Amino acid sequence: MNAASLFVSLVLLLGWCDASSAAPASAVSSADDGVPITSIKIQNASKGATHDSVATPITFGQVFAAGDVPDPNALVGRLADGTHIPLQVDAKARHPDGSLRHAVISAVVPVPSGSSITVLSLNKVTAPTAKASGIGPEALLGNGFSASVNLTLDGQVYSASANDLLRSGKYINWLAGPQVNEWEVSAPLKTAQGVAHPNLSARFAIRSYTGINSASVDVTVENDWAFAPAPQNVTYDVQVLVGGKVVYTKSALKHFHHARWRKVFWWGTEPQVNLQHDSAYLISTKALPNYDQSLKIAASTLNNIGVRFSGMATEPMGNGLAVPYMPTTGGRGDIGLLPSWAVSYLLSMNPVAKKATLGTADLSGSWSMHYRNQKTNRPVSLVDFPYMTLVGNPSDTFNPATKRSEAFPACGGDCVTPYSADPAHEPALAYLPYLVTGDYYYLEELQFWAMFDLFESNPGYRANIKGLFHQTQVRAQAWTLRDLANAAYITPDADVLKKQFETALSDNLDWYNSAYKPKASLDNAFGALTDINARQYNNFTGIAPWQDDFFTSAVGHTVELGYAKAKPLLAWKAQFPIKRMIDPAYCWIVGAVYAFQVTDTNGGPIYTDMAKAYQTSNPQALTALPCGGTEMAYFLKLKVGEMTGHSSEPDGFPSNMQPALAYSVYSGAAGGADAWKVFMARSIKPDYSTSPQFAILPRQ
Repeated sequence: MNAASLFVSLVLLLGWCDASSAAPASAVSSADDGVPITSIKIQNASKGATHDSVATPITFGQVFAAGDVPDPNALVGRLADGTHIPLQVDAKARHPDGSLRHAVISAVVPVPSGSSITVLSLNKVTAPTAKASGIGPEALLGNGFSASVNLTLDGQVYSASANDLLRSGKYINWLAGPQVNEWEVSAPLKTAQGVAHPNLSARFAIRSYTGINSASVDVTVENDWAFAPAPQNVTYDVQVLVGGKVVYTKSALKHFHHARWRKVFWWGTEPQVNLQHDSAYLISTKALPNYDQSLKIAASTLNNIGVRFSGMATEPMGNGLAVPYMPTTGGRGDIGLLPSWAVSYLLSMNPVAKKATLGTADLSGSWSMHYRNQKTNRPVSLVDFPYMTLVGNPSDTFNPATKRSEAFPACGGDCVTPYSADPAHEPALAYLPYLVTGDYYYLEELQFWAMFDLFESNPGYRANIKGLFHQTQVRAQAWTLRDLANAAYITPDADVLKKQFETALSDNLDWYNSAYKPKASLDNAFGALTDINARQYNNFTGIAPWQDDFFTSAVGHTVELGYAKAKPLLAWKAQFPIKRMIDPAYCWIVGAVYAFQVTDTNGGPIYTDMAKAYQTSNPQALTALPCGGTEMAYFLKLKVGEMTGHSSEPDGFPSNMQPALAYSVYSGAAGGADAWKVFMARSIKPDYSTSPQFAILPRQ
């Protein structure tokens, strides 16, 4: 018997895993190794370890391609030496064919000391084992577990106790099985006399591994009740205790209204490991765009991420790597289908980039756009409040069915914050973190932001409950579509918000497919959005191709997530980037022009060909020159074959265009492959190793 096999036997004998409930190791014979699907690398991150191997509990999120895992109970873990590792697979979402889409996977793995890497392969076997039910927190509480939060404001202490909440039995199982259980509990913060603070509440996620006397303690403090009167910033001293010991304190923490903060601690010994997903498999599932996997993220980029993610920006109510004032214009690392630091992490699996990516997602709670329904204890939704909004007149919030206003209560004090949320410049902060961790906090962050995108607009403009978002800036349409598609795709099937996000996505795709179908009044020869919300340039006669490219990339991502209604929209949208590269009447050198003329006058007829747009969008002295030649380069003060729009910069306008063009190729639209060849043959390209958020390639 090898060392790893002996370890598994000891695990079963000592109760580290419950052998009676799911027969984890013995349920799969050594002859049935199964078919490898993907793998996780586990690196020991501890210093000065003295043991040959340590029984290390791990939990991670994993997304699967459609059809790869027909039954979640058919997944087993396997080490390089052939040892089978029991897995607990908490299925969260499934593909339409019933196969597993997303799960939270847990295991106890023998991790050698030192810096060596243990590879845990996730294999599909032909003989699934039945999943055992979870257990309650009684054993954990019996072993002396405790965790609490104390907030002191105006001389009064408000507290919440995780162990008291667990004893009450009012918990929700997020993970449930023989190896690990996670219980979600929450309550208003109260005085010793039982008086609840009107705005502040605490949430705990307690993750306990069977037979291992330790547990993770996920603590979140919120100031986000949607309809509590007099919302405002609150300043307090905070103290967090775990196991009777103070693990965190901060004085005079200014907690912004409709915001929240999170910290994770351990009761007992914290596992010192770094988990690395298989980037190629994650991308192959189509849950993530087809980022260029040949890129080697520059060491200077990773170092810069670590330097930036430090200090006060990482403390509660900090902003991490995200731009505090989201309406800030110009090229930025957080604009795209994913932020640059998240793509840097995805392609490198570097622990520094991972820490910054997850940490910035933690801090996405700092923006004042979190509205929790006090009755349901979930993010507010348009289904419950179709007339709620952050803009417009008070009369816009009147619900004729209920005869009540759905306006959020007015500020009751100091409501000034250094942050501003904006769908037109909003990063995707929580989607990738939830994919790779399965943490409930990140799921709710994704849901909070997606719902904010929908209710931030005027109820009349969005058709109230439908949440239509076409009457906004094109870039706002792009990132709202991205967030909505991500939320619909990855929200667990059992979550009531799943169907709501799917319905809102379907309704919006119906609108676009109807409005821009052939011969419709808003149709045009370009494949571009050209209504008044798009024509914001040149006295309302021009559009921004880069914004349109953002929208096309979001449509392409939605198609890859499996939403068939987005296919005809992508097929139509693909025309625009393709024509700007290969239409004989248009020169590809200015394919990423800042403003693209589509009509002579505001409200006038849209042009019917690229020739007219080319002539009116560019100086006559330019359009008179041969396309791409020496004379044009001299006129533009560029190199021959260099596109306009900051072609050397990873966030320049040609870079903005790349994802749209890649998805246009993927759509199968005529001319897509030829347009891509022209684009890739340009003489000046950016160094995406420094900022890879637009480094997306056509998926074959």
